[in-house]
Formats: sequence, C-alpha cells, structure tokens
Amino acid sequence: MFDLTGKGAIVTGGNTGIGQGIAVGLAKAGADVALVARSDASETARMVTDLGRRCTVIEADLSTIEPCERIVSEALDALGTLDILVNNAGIIRRNDALDFTEEDWDAVVDTNLKTLFFLSQAAGRHLAKNGGGSIINIASMLTFQGGIRVASYTASKSGVGGLTKLLANEWAAKGITVNAIAPGYIATNNTAALQADETRNRQILERIPAGRWGEPADLAGAAVFLASDAARYVQGHILAVDGGWLAR
Repeated sequence: MFDLTGKGAIVTGGNTGIGQGIAVGLAKAGADVALVARSDASETARMVTDLGRRCTVIEADLSTIEPCERIVSEALDALGTLDILVNNAGIIRRNDALDFTEEDWDAVVDTNLKTLFFLSQAAGRHLAKNGGGSIINIASMLTFQGGIRVASYTASKSGVGGLTKLLANEWAAKGITVNAIAPGYIATNNTAALQADETRNRQILERIPAGRWGEPADLAGAAVFLASDAARYVQGHILAVDGGWLAR
C-alpha cells in the first residue's frame, strides 16, 4: 500500500533541507520527482536519479503565483504523470511584533500561503480530471502555537492548516487527499539562527522529548504515507513529526 511506483510528484523547495528529505523518500518508494527550486537543486536530483527514478528540475520563484501553471505543465511534460504535490517551499522573517514591517509580512505570506494555494489549485485541476491524487502541505508547530518574533510566519502556517482542511472538504469527493505535515524543530537553513544561538538551542533541546533536532529524512515516512494508498481515507489531517514537542 505504500508503493509509489509509476507516480509523479512535484516537490517545491526541493533543493535542500526538508524538501530534499521528502523528495528522496518519495523516490525510494518508487516515485519520479519534479523538483521546484530557485537555486541549484542538482544534489537532490542526483540523489533521486541514483535511486533509479526520473527527476527534473523546474526553476521557479514562488514569491509570486506567476509560475504555478508552468510548474504543473513542465512536470507533466517531464514525468508523463502528476499524482502528488508537496508544497514545501517557504521562507521566514524574524522581528519583534512591534517592529515588524509590511515588506516582511507580505514576503512570507505571499510565498508560504498565497502561492501554496494557487499551485494547489493548478495541480488540483489536473488531479480532479485524472482520477485524483495527493496534496501534502508543509505546516509547522506554529500552525498550533504562536511562537515569538515570527508574526508573518505564524500567520502563514496557521493559514496552511486552515487551507488543508478547506481543500480536503472540497476535493475529497474528487479522489484528491489533502493533508499536511507539521515538522518540529528540524535542522535546516531556516533554523540555522536558532541552532547557532546557544541559549535558544539549549531551551529547544530541553523541551523535545526525543532530545535532538529532527533531520530532513525524518519527514520522509510521513510524506510517503500521505502520498500512498495507505492514506486514501485520510483527509484534512495535520500530522506532527516533532519528536514529541506538542506532547509536552
């Protein structure tokens, strides 16, 4: 039930970090992968092709919705099929709420929420016509919590949780599963500042029952599950992969 052989997947932000971990996990399960990135994704592409799967890299800037239709079209041309969309690309800006700028608000919300919706729409139109598929959004612990100094990120990831449920409600009858993964503290470029802050790093580790930062590969199993037939009756769910963070 977890076999993805013959399926085609789009993974945004697939050049590094969580996107890389998920792309490789999907490839291990048999999927061919289209990586969407605005910087070099050759390392991830090599990891996918080394597993015997097809891989294409689609260069796109997801700060606007302009490339959404093109991404779906190019993925279909390269892979011959589209069955899975992983909306992973995202950015974060940090500042006290009293000093947060409109620029930092718009940049994060546009990338993390607006483009996520319109890429889902573009992929959803194809999936609805072709028997269904799976959309997996990358949410966050801040889908459930408030956090500090990341106003636009918290707003965007709370929105991702809501959109996941909304799209599941509308598209379940069309054979499209829509779910999300909420990573805990994962060692990536986005969390480099926290890892480098000795005090915050210690506080974070003390609160994680698993006692360690997560790794991008820790997200792969959840993604394979949600993309597979094993999850065909799972809808609108936000699956935390957090080392127990939310259990505290």
